[in-house]
Amino acid sequence: MNARAEAGSSGIDTVKLVVSATIIVVGIWAFYFFADYSLLLRVVGLLALSGGAVAVALTSHPGRRLWRFASDSRMEVRKVVWPTRQETIQTTLIVMVMVFLLGILLWLFDLVLMAILRFLTGQGG
Repeated sequence: MNARAEAGSSGIDTVKLVVSATIIVVGIWAFYFFADYSLLLRVVGLLALSGGAVAVALTSHPGRRLWRFASDSRMEVRKVVWPTRQETIQTTLIVMVMVFLLGILLWLFDLVLMAILRFLTGQGG
């Protein structure tokens, strides 16, 4: 593609994104402006306008890139080897035991430091 075609595409993409943002802002404004109407109708209207805004945004170049990124991410998540239930439980128990032991260790360290501090300052007996 030449520079002129890319610049035109970028301008159109900018307009699409501005239109998309405007649709969202109008939807939010309408949601609060029509506060006397049913909440269900307002939510459905807001969702419809949001869906339209997303559809407009996805037709732009950044929107297509975002959709491609989401598709690629989903594909990569499918490749992940998730731990089994037993591995998860064992890891959780190890973490809980280590947190408990470290808590006791820090508590004992605090007691020793407090005793040294009291001895040096002459407080507490």
